[in-house]
Amino acid sequence: MSDVATPRPTAAASRRRMFKGVSAAKGALGQTIAALWPYLWPADRADLKQRVVATTVLLFLAKFATMAVPFIFKWATDALAHVPDGQGDADFAWLLAAPVLLTIAYGLSRIVMAGITQLRDGIFAAVALHAVRRLATETFEHMHALSLRFHLERKTGGLTRVLERAREGIETIVRMLVLQLAPTIVEMVLVLVVLMFAFDWRYVAVVAATVALYTWFTYAASEWRIAIRRDMNESDTEANTKAVDSLLNYETVKYFGAEHWEAARYDKSVARYEKATVRTFTSLAWLNAGQAVIFTCGLTATMVMAAFDVRAGRQSLGAFVMVNAMMIQLYQPLNFLGMIYREIKQAIVDIEAMFGVLARDPEIEDAPDAPALNVSGGTVRFEDVRFSYDPDREILKGVSFEVPAGRTVAIVGASGAGKSTISRLMFRFYDVKGGRITIDGQDIRQVTQDSLRAAIGMVPQDTVLFNDTIAYNIRYGRAGASDAEVEEAARLAQIDGFIRATPAGYATEVGERGLKLSGGEKQRVAIARTILKAPPILVLDEATSALDSHTEREIQDALDGVSRGRTTLVIAHRLSTVINADEILVLSQGQVAERGTHADLLAKGGLYAALWQRQREADDARRKLLAASDSPEPEVPVSEAVTERRVDHHEEPSTAA
Repeated sequence: MSDVATPRPTAAASRRRMFKGVSAAKGALGQTIAALWPYLWPADRADLKQRVVATTVLLFLAKFATMAVPFIFKWATDALAHVPDGQGDADFAWLLAAPVLLTIAYGLSRIVMAGITQLRDGIFAAVALHAVRRLATETFEHMHALSLRFHLERKTGGLTRVLERAREGIETIVRMLVLQLAPTIVEMVLVLVVLMFAFDWRYVAVVAATVALYTWFTYAASEWRIAIRRDMNESDTEANTKAVDSLLNYETVKYFGAEHWEAARYDKSVARYEKATVRTFTSLAWLNAGQAVIFTCGLTATMVMAAFDVRAGRQSLGAFVMVNAMMIQLYQPLNFLGMIYREIKQAIVDIEAMFGVLARDPEIEDAPDAPALNVSGGTVRFEDVRFSYDPDREILKGVSFEVPAGRTVAIVGASGAGKSTISRLMFRFYDVKGGRITIDGQDIRQVTQDSLRAAIGMVPQDTVLFNDTIAYNIRYGRAGASDAEVEEAARLAQIDGFIRATPAGYATEVGERGLKLSGGEKQRVAIARTILKAPPILVLDEATSALDSHTEREIQDALDGVSRGRTTLVIAHRLSTVINADEILVLSQGQVAERGTHADLLAKGGLYAALWQRQREADDARRKLLAASDSPEPEVPVSEAVTERRVDHHEEPSTAA
């Protein structure tokens, strides 16, 4: 059992709980509002809170101005209806003044209403966009905090599309909640109050029934459309995933002449998206048609009642016009209500995948009071370490070893023996299932991840570079390093000459994943940024196994220089690269099967000796093949070349080597 205390819940964990289970299919509007509220009312931004308050005040002012419009329209109509015929010019001008002024007032009231509304939207824009930015940034940070397991399972193209739709969905929800939903509710309440006092309860009953039926129909139709919208999103994500995956593997597509195959796969996904999109627009048309029928019936009923009241003398002609104006005016918030519900539900569909990412707990988290790693010498120790990716298949079965400060230990073994797993555990991409890993006696689970990874440098087998300049990729080892420091690191990595020979020098773009550079050049860039990082502990994870023999020798020389004086763990497939190690561990089936120096292990005649012999036979076979084809023979086999290059070792090379 682990003796590491379970981390206490953090603020980030509390926020993740708010996002758990948010789904458009579960009617999670209230939960969504609760999850978004801290971003709309940020505790650390008094200026944004003031904007929210100002927006609320302007909201009510705009709606009061809106309610004044039908009254002014009524008064203007009544004034015109009561102008008698046959008056003189003076009397006519005097009588007409009231309707003209009222008409002008009607126009001014509409201008005021529009002006206040636009001012409200402008003031709230900063709040909405700040919420979108904070959520997008937190999602991006959270994705980096998730374990390597999550990133090995994800599909880059689909994930980027999910995040893109999520940003749009967040903006939609924030804008709809504050700028549309709240004003709509206020206006509907005011309309019902005005109808009650200006007319009677019958009008209120008809309008209330219309609103209720309209709202129910909108809800039912929107729920029906959710599955259609989700299917459209999934097909869109699938199409984007295939497009990105195909373009990232452009060379492979060309090697096999698979352009038509890739186009057919992409077209199949786009066809599914096309079908789902057509269903989305068709269902929207049915929704809009039903809403129009329901509201028109309610409008007709109120107009008929008003006509009877005017004929009976209970209301004026202006009241008939006022009812029409109020119903038309009510249609806007009602239509907004339907649109708001649709947009919010669709936005939740769009962002529920992002909420799922946000709600996902990282496998690896720092304890709230975790100290920074204190590296005094750099001794690394594995103590009975057990680990499995899958509970049914244990990868490491009680591995124990020590890398003394300033020494080099190599780990070799067949593929699948667990070599690369050891480097991942050192970086704490995963936590051990049993035992512990210490650096200078400190359990790496009890220190911060940032300080742990700052103390370890990595030169991987497959170096993937950012699509930026060579200088940017080298400076990634230590942000803020000067140009002189970057150039010195490149010189030590033996790549400075190549860089200066290029037209753009250190500003040379390396392309997607660094594909504009050769394998050896990419490895040298990786070495340069590790030199720039200057870590006390170094991990070389099969750093030369993918290179040709000549390039391997050059890279190995650079790696020897980098590792000198540092605690170094070398994970290798090619044994010729590790014969100078102070100790070599041979992993087999998740356990240390053999350990010792190169000479000791050859003398034992065990697993290591067998692996060494197979590699020598492969070298001999390659040499004979080249000789048979009249090709120039390699200068020296890799295994022999490296043996001749032995340095700083207290034993002579074995004659078997």
